[in-house]
Amino acid sequence: MTQTLPHIRAGQTVGLLGGSFDPPHSGHVAISEAAMRRFGLDHLFWLASPGNPLKVHAPAAMERRMAAARDLLTHPRIHVSDIEARMGTRYTAQTLLRLRARHPGVRFVWLMGADNLVHFHHWKDWREILNTVGVGVLARPGDRIRARLSPAARIYRHALLKGRQSQLLSMRPAPAWCFINVPMVDLSSSEIRARGGWARESPDADEMLRKTQE
Repeated sequence: MTQTLPHIRAGQTVGLLGGSFDPPHSGHVAISEAAMRRFGLDHLFWLASPGNPLKVHAPAAMERRMAAARDLLTHPRIHVSDIEARMGTRYTAQTLLRLRARHPGVRFVWLMGADNLVHFHHWKDWREILNTVGVGVLARPGDRIRARLSPAARIYRHALLKGRQSQLLSMRPAPAWCFINVPMVDLSSSEIRARGGWARESPDADEMLRKTQE
């Protein structure tokens, strides 16, 4: 079972967008295409998580989420991967540690929506993430002010690049992060599920998925 990302090689800049993608939607596509342009990425990977430790319920089956993501993606250098499940990592810091070891010379950039920056200080080893790779923060509607005032933003304010410096993010030694405002689709996976557009499997299926993560 391979535990590397395809298509990439030393010297390239590769963006990583983690999430459950339960389900993936046009908002994910919009921020990914914006990140490709603004951060000068050679490739971008959606890392479909086996399960978010901060969420109570397990997501839909990995195969279903991966298939839905592939149906959405049309950009030749934006991909979806289940590598976290294959490596057995549940936390971003662990994932980055292993990916950097498996892909020496690749400049990784961790990508997140501004809503995630609000709660970033609750992530396991969040300082290690910021001290290891560049972090690109993409604004979502309504989250700009809270994100800029978040504990992580205040503590690492000295490492903040201006939006016009976004192309330099991967070249700067960590810690370095950049907050950019991009046109966003005001849509979320939870809203799609609430409208019944993406019914999860039965509780039994969720329990089976949860057991595979233990």
